[in-house]
Amino acid sequence: MSPTVPTRWATFDCYGTLIDWNEGITAELVRVFGEPARTADEPALGPHPLLERYHELERELERDGSRTYREVMTEVMRRLGAPAGEESGLADSLPGWRPFAEVPATLEELRRRGWKLALLSNSDSDLIAASKQQLGVEFDETVVASEIHSYKPGLAHWIEFYGRTLADKRRHVHVAASLYHDIAPAARLRLPSVWINRLGEHPGPSPTVELTDLSGLPDAVEGLIS
Repeated sequence: MSPTVPTRWATFDCYGTLIDWNEGITAELVRVFGEPARTADEPALGPHPLLERYHELERELERDGSRTYREVMTEVMRRLGAPAGEESGLADSLPGWRPFAEVPATLEELRRRGWKLALLSNSDSDLIAASKQQLGVEFDETVVASEIHSYKPGLAHWIEFYGRTLADKRRHVHVAASLYHDIAPAARLRLPSVWINRLGEHPGPSPTVELTDLSGLPDAVEGLIS
C-alpha cells in the first residue's frame, strides 16, 4: 500500500487574483459616470480616474467589519456621486465578472495534483457563490467577510480557515494579488505566499514567490511544499 500524502492547501483571494475585478469595477464606473476625458498623453484604455478613489473608499468602509460587502460597494458608489438608483449597480454587476483566462485550467491542475483549494474573500456568501460558478472549479472551503464580520488585512479569515479545516500551516500556501490585503498578513503569519503581480507593481511586503499570472502556479507551489 502506498503511503498517504499529507494534505496540502492552497488558499486564494478571489477578486483581482482569480476574477478580474478591476475590469468589472471599471465597466460599471464607465456605465454610471461615462468615459473619462483624457489628455493626449494619457492612454485611451488606461484605468478610470475614479478607480483609485474607489479602492481607497472601499478600504475605509471595510475597516470595522460592520458592513456586508454589498453594503460597502453600494456606499462607495454613493460617495463617488452615483445618481439616485444607481448606487447598487456595482454590487449587482459582480456575479457577471469573469475569471482571468488562465485561472480555471490552473485550478483544475492543482486539484489534479492533489491540492485542496480554499477561498478567503472580502465578500458575501451570495456574491462568492456566483463567482465560484464563473470559475467552474470545486473549492474545499470558503471564508467570506460577511460571515466573520472582518475584512482582510485582518487575520480573522485565516483564523477561521484553520479552525474549520485544521490545516497544517507547514503545508499551506496563500495566493493573492493584493500586497495590502493578503501578502502582508500572510507574512505576519509566517505563511508562504505567491504574489500574482498582474499590474507590474513594486512589492512592499515581500512574497515568497512572485508570478505575473497563475500559469506557473502549480509548479511554484510544489516548489514550496512537495
